[in-house]
Amino acid sequence: MKNLLSAAFLGLCWLGGLPAPAQTEGPDSGFAPENYRKSEHLIPMRDGTKLFTAVYVPKDASPTRRYPVLMQRTCYGVGPYGPDQYPVLLGPSRFLMRDKYIFVYQDVRGRYRSEGSWTNMTPHLANKKGKQAVDESSDTYDTIDWLLKNVSHHNGRVGQWGISYPGFYAVAGAVDAHPALKASSPQAPVSDFFFDDFHHQGAFVEGYFLTYPVFGLQHEQPTTEPWFQKSMVNPGTSDGVQFYLDLGPLKNADKYYKDNFFWQETVAHPNYDAFWQRRNILPHLRNVKHAVMTVGGWFDAEDLYGPLNVYKTLEKNNPGTYNTLVMGPFGHGRWARETGPTLHSNVYFGDSLATFYQREIEARFFNHFLKGAGNGQTNLPEAYLFDTGRKEWKTFAEWPVKASAKRSLYLGSGGGLSFEAPADNAAGAAFSEYVSDPAKPVPYTEDLPSTLGFTPFNYMSEDQRFAGRRPDVLVFQTDALAEDLTLGGEITAQLKVSTTGTDADWVVKLIDGYPPDEPNHPYMPNPGVVLGGYQQMVRSEVIRGRFRNSFEKPEPFVPGQVTDVAFRLQDVLHTFKKGHRVMVQVQSTWFPLIDRNPQKYVDNIFRAEASDFIRATHRVYHGGAQPSLLRVEVLTDQAVSR
Repeated sequence: MKNLLSAAFLGLCWLGGLPAPAQTEGPDSGFAPENYRKSEHLIPMRDGTKLFTAVYVPKDASPTRRYPVLMQRTCYGVGPYGPDQYPVLLGPSRFLMRDKYIFVYQDVRGRYRSEGSWTNMTPHLANKKGKQAVDESSDTYDTIDWLLKNVSHHNGRVGQWGISYPGFYAVAGAVDAHPALKASSPQAPVSDFFFDDFHHQGAFVEGYFLTYPVFGLQHEQPTTEPWFQKSMVNPGTSDGVQFYLDLGPLKNADKYYKDNFFWQETVAHPNYDAFWQRRNILPHLRNVKHAVMTVGGWFDAEDLYGPLNVYKTLEKNNPGTYNTLVMGPFGHGRWARETGPTLHSNVYFGDSLATFYQREIEARFFNHFLKGAGNGQTNLPEAYLFDTGRKEWKTFAEWPVKASAKRSLYLGSGGGLSFEAPADNAAGAAFSEYVSDPAKPVPYTEDLPSTLGFTPFNYMSEDQRFAGRRPDVLVFQTDALAEDLTLGGEITAQLKVSTTGTDADWVVKLIDGYPPDEPNHPYMPNPGVVLGGYQQMVRSEVIRGRFRNSFEKPEPFVPGQVTDVAFRLQDVLHTFKKGHRVMVQVQSTWFPLIDRNPQKYVDNIFRAEASDFIRATHRVYHGGAQPSLLRVEVLTDQAVSR
């Protein structure tokens, strides 16, 4: 079990920026030490705090051969440490490493070899007064300023990138930026912990429980070792569902995390109060003048909200700024490493898709703005998006597409799903109902070992037949489609519901129902899975019902009263092919991805007692007078650039 957790931690670090320590051989083995000269520095910030920074300069750099700076700031460590220690890969990809840049890696405050105190999602200070007013924006500015004055043979242009938490630092560094910063690529960026990572629409992501030592402990002094490993929880089992059932109410987590400051902050702030609002970087994305390319994965279980909302906010607040979006058929950060056949869960999307992204999109972006003309004529589209149904890249001049057809998918009696509104029911509102029991929650996956990973992964495209066959999951589906149907853009669930309790979670899943004769592809990772009748999850989201009207001021349900619950699912680009079905599932537990709602209203679910958890009957209404539906955007071929 210790080895399992260590492997999960190393994977988390690699995606966050730490080069994979186990990779010692390969086509690029030896390239970095042969072609780059490494130096290590403690760079002083304006308040005197020194941040550890590793700098890799091409050996052929000279007054006549100058290179741009490409930087990553991270909380996951910039190892291997030591002036003669080199990673196998430098930069975002092997292509950029071989193109040669001055690569810079920095430990942020309070992490590894840097001084200072660690803060999760450092609040941005819009009006800084005095040298003690520091944030990630000022630290990025001060670092760039120092590099330009102290590193030789640069060309005066700086870029930055980062995946996941380092993606947040790339976003924060783009605000009030140094004039030399010409290109930023936040990838799977965290933007707001109440909607990314640790929460979804106010519901706590219990699947992140094991990560708290990484984010909730200060180091006593700068170090090269992961000081938090001694506090990592050993579940003592490979069955994560049972571990979390045995844990019981979240109040019991104090036996593990009594001294974990981030856990205690999470418990103390169950609502979207000033603590979380100050950590939201999105409101500060104004006056961004340099080029930005935001990257994400359609099946990113950690940070799907972040890239979509960073792109949209930049687009809204910074007209005229070069701002593009890339979304591929990837899980969290998987575009950063090539796997050959590109799969997510059991679904095969094509070959060498990460290489295509790295070479044809990412390298072109950075080379243009940091080495080339820098005038924005990159020949890249506004949005480079992968259609996860047709399994091919598409390009768009805007996202979402204004010319899309705004339509409604209505949930109907007998499990029907249709673009036609249901007929009015003169005898009363039609509804479907189920009993939700927190003691027997609906699992979010059939892969038990994965529920003990540091973060969830495969469930985002997993087969949903196991859930749809339970009595506490409602299933709605269309007839087999007579022609292809492409949903592209935003999705909003608008439910009419009631409950016998006073609180409830609502989970909505959009699913592609394959025909029964769908053949298996050659790369099936699980021999026990067949694609005939597969129910591929395309998009899903949850809302904690108490937040249906306000994330700041929760309120209980009135038992038996029909109530509106509306919430945004994240964007999608997916073609449901001829012969497939569009399916929707509705449920109220999603365990242990999401913690269990007691279904009896309590002020703070993190402090709920076992006796607070009750069975409740939930109804979803779908009569003509009280329809439940999904607002979707339908695309035609004319909406795609090429």
